Amino acid sequence: MISMGISPLIDAFEKEKGWINFQIDSFNHFVEHGIQEIINEIGTVKLNPEAGDLKLKFGKVRVEKPIVKEADGSTRIIFPNEARIRNLTYTAPIYVTITPIINNVQEKPETVHIGNLPIMVRSNICSTFGLTEKELLEVDEDPKDPGGYFIINGTERVLVMIEEIASNKPIFEKEGDSITVRINSERSGFRQRHIIERKPDGEITISFANLRKLPVVILMKALGLETDKEICMEISDEPRILNELYINLYQTEVATKDEAIELIGKKLKVSEDYRLERVNQILDRYLFPHIGQSVDDRIEKAKVLAKIVRKTIMLAIGMMPEDDIDHYSNKRLLMAGELLGQLFRSILLGRWGLLAKMSYNYQKLVKRGKQSSIQGIIEADAVTKQILSSLATGNWIGGRTGVSQRLDRSSFVKTISHLRSIVSPLTSTQEHFKARQIHPTEWGRLCPAETPEGSSIGLRKHLALTAEITPGLEPKEEERLLNFLKGEK
Repeated sequence: MISMGISPLIDAFEKEKGWINFQIDSFNHFVEHGIQEIINEIGTVKLNPEAGDLKLKFGKVRVEKPIVKEADGSTRIIFPNEARIRNLTYTAPIYVTITPIINNVQEKPETVHIGNLPIMVRSNICSTFGLTEKELLEVDEDPKDPGGYFIINGTERVLVMIEEIASNKPIFEKEGDSITVRINSERSGFRQRHIIERKPDGEITISFANLRKLPVVILMKALGLETDKEICMEISDEPRILNELYINLYQTEVATKDEAIELIGKKLKVSEDYRLERVNQILDRYLFPHIGQSVDDRIEKAKVLAKIVRKTIMLAIGMMPEDDIDHYSNKRLLMAGELLGQLFRSILLGRWGLLAKMSYNYQKLVKRGKQSSIQGIIEADAVTKQILSSLATGNWIGGRTGVSQRLDRSSFVKTISHLRSIVSPLTSTQEHFKARQIHPTEWGRLCPAETPEGSSIGLRKHLALTAEITPGLEPKEEERLLNFLKGEK
């Protein structure tokens, strides 16, 4: 039972901060900025170059209020409770302005429907947003409902927060004489994992994308640090560190940038015709995408790699301690906005995504000698079905399961608890003793008692009663803050 001294604090927290506001804010950010950032990544697409010079330039995104389409074809705004009662899905249409460019001449822009997005109850797009308590009662909505969930075929579904290793931050771990460095490089929702390993004999390799255990010196030479002297200068001038580095220089089979690129191409096992293109794609798009994704960023990537190599050697010779991967400064929580961003990006830009289907549909029309509007080659229903399928089943990209769960409505307390629950990506079938234990840095952030018994103990957690989640800074804001701290404008 809550004491009388704590009750006013909890009431004030509920009124001013809200139990689920971090999830709602995350979804709002995805709708207002995240979708547009993904569309901006697409930029201009060239459809079937062999059939003519047709390009599509993707522009502004607009998400409307949730609607329902009746049997007679009419549409109208819908409220969450009607979706529950009629077993409907609470979604809103997404429109994108697309400008056709034919032979480098821009035609009239078209606003096309690319799919429907499930809407989080109580978000800015929700039909209940901005309504007073009296107005909510008039449309049969509960004024005390915290929101933060979706309605799929009449069922309330919640996206459970996922605990992840912090992005764009190297984590150094030591096991015996071997060292492993993990880096999750993330840019605009795209995430690429990198593993840098130092063997007991001193050889340092990197694995990412389709490359496995590539000697790190070869990669640095391919990025533009061609001579051993340049590599040594970027890594360190400390004799102890350089002595540990020399074995990597002696074992390198290449001397120039072109030779390094050629060797990487051979490791990728692609034909000679596409080898250079594929290597350039690996170096620019998949290596440390958070630094940049153009040729101009290669030297900066080489410098970052040199710093990681230096710290790896320092850890090996006892000049610095290893990182604690369970320390909460090394972790981040993925909320509804980030999870939907990953899914939406995959559906649009994936191998069999919307863009690939648009190109395929356009080629079919060209072969038949037919013409169609832009809306005619976009499969909006396919995008909607993929999003709804993931939310209905809980199966997410990256092989994750149980991301979307049926909201527990046993009591108000259980509902809030479910909306504030956190799941670890670690499998419950293995021990993971250290990950299951309470870490001192979880104090005040996670509840030390609320975790299930059995195989999921310590892997499924809940936020502490009055804990909040800070959203972090946008890359431009981070840069502005760093410049300010350096004394620059």
